[in-house]
Amino acid sequence: MFKKEKESAPAQETGEALKNDAAPKAANGRGKPILDLIMRIFAMIGTLSSAIAVGRTGQTLPHFSGFLQFSAAYTNLPTFTFFVVANAIASAYLVLSLVLSIFHILKTGAKVTRAVLIILDLVILALLISGASAATAIVYLAHNGNPQVNWFAICQEYNAFCERVSGALVGSFLAILVLMLLISLSAVSLSKI
Repeated sequence: MFKKEKESAPAQETGEALKNDAAPKAANGRGKPILDLIMRIFAMIGTLSSAIAVGRTGQTLPHFSGFLQFSAAYTNLPTFTFFVVANAIASAYLVLSLVLSIFHILKTGAKVTRAVLIILDLVILALLISGASAATAIVYLAHNGNPQVNWFAICQEYNAFCERVSGALVGSFLAILVLMLLISLSAVSLSKI
C-alpha cells in the first residue's frame, strides 16, 4: 500500500509541473503580440507627428522694401507634399492595424492575418522610406545648397522652417526603424506558430 502512494505522488507532481509549465507558455505567447501593439503605437506617433509638423510648418520673411514677402511652406515643394501624404497614409494604416494587433493578442495562433499584416507593413515601409528619403534630399539642399548649379542654401534665412522639417525627418526615420523591427518581430512570430 505504501508503494501505491509513492507511485501516485510522482504522477501528481508531474501533472502539477505540466500545469505550471503551461502558464508561462501562455504568458509568453502573448508577449510578442503585446510588443507588436506597443511598437505600432510608437510608429503611429512618429508618422503622425511628422506629418503634422511638416504640414503646419511655414515661414514668411519680409523683403527690405516692405511691400514684398517671401515664404517657405511645404506646399511649395512636391517632395514635402509627398512626405506629408506618405506619413499621413502610414499613420492611418497603423491606426487601422491596431485592430489586428489586438486580435493577435486575443488569438495568438492566427497565421493568415499575421501574413497579411507583414505584407501590408512592407508596403507602408516602402512608402515611408521613399517619402523620407526624398524629403531628406531636399532638406540637404536647403541646408547646404549646391553651388555648381547656383542653388543657394535657404536655411540661413528660413531657419525655423528648416529646423521643423529636419525634426519631422528624424521622427519619420525613427518610425521607419520601429516598422523594420516590427516586421522582423512579426516574421519571427509567424515562424513560431
